[in-house]
Amino acid sequence: MKKEFIKNKVAVIIIAATLFGFASCKKFLEKKSDSTLIVPSTIQDLQHLLDDAALMNYSATPSMSESSADDYFIPAKTLANLAPGYRDVYFWHETDMSSNNDWSICYEKVYNANVCLDRLKDIKQNSSNITEWDNVKGSALFFRSYYFLQLAWNYCKGYDRTTSNMDLGIALRMNSDFNIPSVRANVEQTYSQIIEDAKESLLYLPQLAAIPTRPSKCAAYGLLARTYLSMRDYEHALNYADSSLQLNNQLINFNGDPDIIAPLTKNVPFKKFNKETIFYTEMNQQITLHKTNSRGRIDTLLYSEYDENDLRKIAYFAKNADGNKMYKANYTGSINSFFTGVATDEMYLIRAEGYLRLGNLQAGLIDMNTLLESRWKTGMYSIPQDITLKDALDTVLKERRKELLMRGLRWMDIKRLNKEGADITPERIENGTQYLLKPNDAYYALPLPEDIIRITGMPQNPM
Repeated sequence: MKKEFIKNKVAVIIIAATLFGFASCKKFLEKKSDSTLIVPSTIQDLQHLLDDAALMNYSATPSMSESSADDYFIPAKTLANLAPGYRDVYFWHETDMSSNNDWSICYEKVYNANVCLDRLKDIKQNSSNITEWDNVKGSALFFRSYYFLQLAWNYCKGYDRTTSNMDLGIALRMNSDFNIPSVRANVEQTYSQIIEDAKESLLYLPQLAAIPTRPSKCAAYGLLARTYLSMRDYEHALNYADSSLQLNNQLINFNGDPDIIAPLTKNVPFKKFNKETIFYTEMNQQITLHKTNSRGRIDTLLYSEYDENDLRKIAYFAKNADGNKMYKANYTGSINSFFTGVATDEMYLIRAEGYLRLGNLQAGLIDMNTLLESRWKTGMYSIPQDITLKDALDTVLKERRKELLMRGLRWMDIKRLNKEGADITPERIENGTQYLLKPNDAYYALPLPEDIIRITGMPQNPM
């Protein structure tokens, strides 16, 4: 049953008009623009648009998928007082997301990227502007690819080569002309465009960015590694993770490191923009059921997976007043926001998984050792010498979940791993009643906002 979601946010009428070009917005479009508005026309203007971190990086990536995943639970007392719309998200019921939402927030970034790409066509590249021109071009392509992937992870089924030409994808907005109606591509077209944009961005971006909120070749390689991993193309995922690590392979040593700015027992012990950060984004705050210092609590079975010699057990978690655990290890400098960008620890895990899936046990173990030796107490971590390839892969997947929780990756991981037969089945319990989200359920493609469906006529994801 559909229910109204919380609607005390600012309406997204302007966003809808600028992003999708609906006929019903004609009157809006015919109104004279505010004369104080500046239309970006120079390379500097375009760079400033892309450097608007408040829009392009902060509170930017989806949150509903994290609140739909299984790394947390909501205690009974909190659950009993939860607003109806939030209950729908928690129990995987269809919800009317007609307020500010993951869809509109991501397409804002896509629109800005398209504005830059369109305006850049009118600016000739020459010897005096080539560096700036290239950075705008590469950055805009990267941002469009990055947020297309975020949207695909939210609103598409897990990638399956046998059905990708039939499965519903996202709206591939390729320019800033909002008079062009939005239509849903299929999943194959969606991922092809993500890859095409990311690969083209490599032609223009610098190897490393001047600031972490800007894209770089290192970040684009990481974006491609993420993309291919979610497609279960492990060879390409491995190769692009390796390319990213060739440019930055630094890890924070939890036994002592300049990027640890407080004792590991303190809230948020890690420096923002630390050495592991390749590209910086944060999760938006629209759906925050998973925020474990308020509503949610860390899954108890997940917490029990951490060894006593694993420093992540104290670096990542603290005790709530009710005795349960909250997550506190954000690379954002705040306990209230979640880092979702590309980082070196993720690249090590992608490369390790790729090696193991391709049968290279030794290389996979080297990457796993490198990461975990930086996380455990000095000298306490070791892998059994007789470990099998299957056991090593199982270990890497467990470590991936333990290392990268609350980064907006788990929802995608559940979908892709269930395509591999992992049989991951998230569970919710209320008053003794068990609710299960079975592998490959239709709900793994989250519902599009109802206002977008009404205005565009695009098909809704089946529930």
